[in-house]
Amino acid sequence: MAAQSTLDGKPPIVIAHRGASGERPEHTLASYRLAIEQGADFIEPDLVLTKDGVLVARHENEISETTDVADHPEFAARHATKTIDGKAVTGWFTEDFTLAELKTLRAKERIPRLRGTAHDGQYEIPTFAEILDLLVAANKGRDHPVGVYPETKHPSYFAAIGLPHEAPLLAILEKYGYRGRTAPVFIQSFEVGNLKAIRAKSDLPLIQLMDGAGGPADDPKATYAAMANPAGLKAVAAYADGIGPNKEMIIPRGAIGTLGDPTSLVRDAHAAGLKVHPWTFRRENYFLPLADKGGLNPAGHGDLAAEIKTYLRTGIDGLFSDNPREAVPAVKEGASR
Repeated sequence: MAAQSTLDGKPPIVIAHRGASGERPEHTLASYRLAIEQGADFIEPDLVLTKDGVLVARHENEISETTDVADHPEFAARHATKTIDGKAVTGWFTEDFTLAELKTLRAKERIPRLRGTAHDGQYEIPTFAEILDLLVAANKGRDHPVGVYPETKHPSYFAAIGLPHEAPLLAILEKYGYRGRTAPVFIQSFEVGNLKAIRAKSDLPLIQLMDGAGGPADDPKATYAAMANPAGLKAVAAYADGIGPNKEMIIPRGAIGTLGDPTSLVRDAHAAGLKVHPWTFRRENYFLPLADKGGLNPAGHGDLAAEIKTYLRTGIDGLFSDNPREAVPAVKEGASR
């Protein structure tokens, strides 16, 4: 396959997925700081809300996998089962805690079997404001500022309990000077309604996330497969600036983990004027395609750069990675060819 160009001809961007989450517990200031040091173009916080309406960074509003909340007897009575996006979820939820209470918890590694626990217990849950403060400090004197790529997590669920994302998110981005089409920010969501609501109030760049199966939680009739065909992409382009697909929607994997032939998704998205930022590129053998694995140990590290360079040939405009240390030089080398 001949290498394809990005939509605008510019080099692809590296989005630090939850920070440098392959080396530090995800969604911590330490993870974001390390990603910035490693040269990421954007850092990515997933945003949920506290009981008192503060945006904080967690992969999910259920926090037992990523914090030590289960070790706090004072919060034992908050253990609950809730229906999130149509599924029963049991644990502890950010919307049942004030920010002050969440600040008493400490982050832990979400996938310890692959990444260990050496950094567990060291870091707080950061607010979105604290993440933006980190960027302000890091960007002083930079010609090309590191951007922010927030995801609204379960926005229709939070809106239904009286904690919508849109107003606080847009207010804080405005406060920190993120304005206009060229601002170093992308707002992303797997849902559609909140992106359309944001577009009605803001011209900041928006990304429609997509998975290989299912569809947006706020529209049971819609499927990501239909949204990813040419007609669906044209509809997405009416409110968003790009798509963030599961990378297997671009290059499928076979039954034994081999990479197949690329689909037409990147070409079709570009034809609709949409950028393409697939997720998620990780260095552990467990996640890599067969040809790029570095052995049989799932926690061992394989050739992430080789996988990335294969995807760059499809013309992607950027990618999400847990490992900016490897992804940044791989993108620079791949884009220069």
